[in-house]
Amino acid sequence: MTASTVPGRAPERRAGRVLCGLLHGYAGLAACFCLALTLWHGLAGRGIALVFGILVAVGELTRWTWTEGRDAAPLATAGALSYALLGSVAGTPTEHGVVQVVTVVFAATLAGSVPHIARRRGPTLDHLTRRVLTVGFAAVCFHPLYRQGVFDDWGGPGYALLLILILALTALCDAVLAGALAHARTGWPFGPLLREELRAMRGIGSAVCATGAVMALGVAVAGLWALPLFALPLLLAQVTFRRYSAVRATYRQTIASLARATEIAGYTPAGHAHRVAALSQAVGRDLGLTEPELTVLEYAALMHDIGQLSLVDPVPAGATAELPAAEQRRIALLGGAVVRQTGVDAAVAAVVERQADPYREQPVAARIVRAVNAYEEKAREAGPGGPLTALEELRLGTAGDYAPEVVEALARVLAHQGGSG
Repeated sequence: MTASTVPGRAPERRAGRVLCGLLHGYAGLAACFCLALTLWHGLAGRGIALVFGILVAVGELTRWTWTEGRDAAPLATAGALSYALLGSVAGTPTEHGVVQVVTVVFAATLAGSVPHIARRRGPTLDHLTRRVLTVGFAAVCFHPLYRQGVFDDWGGPGYALLLILILALTALCDAVLAGALAHARTGWPFGPLLREELRAMRGIGSAVCATGAVMALGVAVAGLWALPLFALPLLLAQVTFRRYSAVRATYRQTIASLARATEIAGYTPAGHAHRVAALSQAVGRDLGLTEPELTVLEYAALMHDIGQLSLVDPVPAGATAELPAAEQRRIALLGGAVVRQTGVDAAVAAVVERQADPYREQPVAARIVRAVNAYEEKAREAGPGGPLTALEELRLGTAGDYAPEVVEALARVLAHQGGSG
């Protein structure tokens, strides 16, 4: 059974592509419409627009990818939001509105994204779509009410609270958009993707929103000179975050190198650990695991065979799934002991140790690694019809060896990837 014949999967993917196209098209039309109106009527407050445009462009130039498919441009985001919520500069009311906000932010974001587009780094079209729609949402919530004097009676603290409320709604809108675009692009379940976006808001997301509000308030009181003062802490935080991301990348490369030890020693076929890790992560996403849980799952899948280094005679093709249960547990325990000696997170060692336990006693990550490893080994050995044969064997083994929900998630993932299902 191929991906195109699995009930419910093809319509879901088509719906995702349609949704993605609609969001991209709507954002593109909104940006083009605002750009045309701005060119027709001209820029109001050109100096202010230029300063905020430069801030957003610089923030985009320093954008980086800090986790799977997720870009971070905190300085650009804070600058765009502050411009959307800017009602006055040094006590003088501004004259720009929603249309100019969208135009300036779109043009600056596009200019800052040119190097990323040239390097083909990250889903830039999704990034532009989110930026246009979320900034437009914030501007629509703020400017009409501000022009009508609705905020005049609220005073300083009340005005600040209103800005924070608008930013909270904007952040929620952005999280929904990000989850929808990621679902359309990858086919992963929308619910877990949305939860991950909402969790990210509690960290750097909340700092960005707070900085955007403070920038708008600071410029309203002190003028444009307040921008560097409030942008500097966020820029320093961005540099620190990038270094943290680099450390994480180095850490992952170290684990990947350790995982290759069994391949170099001839205990497992080349690429086996990486194939198991990639497929395990896809199954984990289908089951709704969080990003930290997926990280533990990836590391455990990469190192799941490291216990074989203790064997005097290698298992043929590294196929531990065919060994007696007692021998599988012994290798798993030895592997967990090796992982603990490397200084890797203890949660990873626990998954490696328990991958051979009865599935009802295993954590979810261990269930996934066990099923995916067995599938990879069986599919490799069964010849041309291996994937389908391997999946059927796993389904027959759900009575005692493999978790049924994991096997069905594996089948969905394989169907989505165009494999057997």
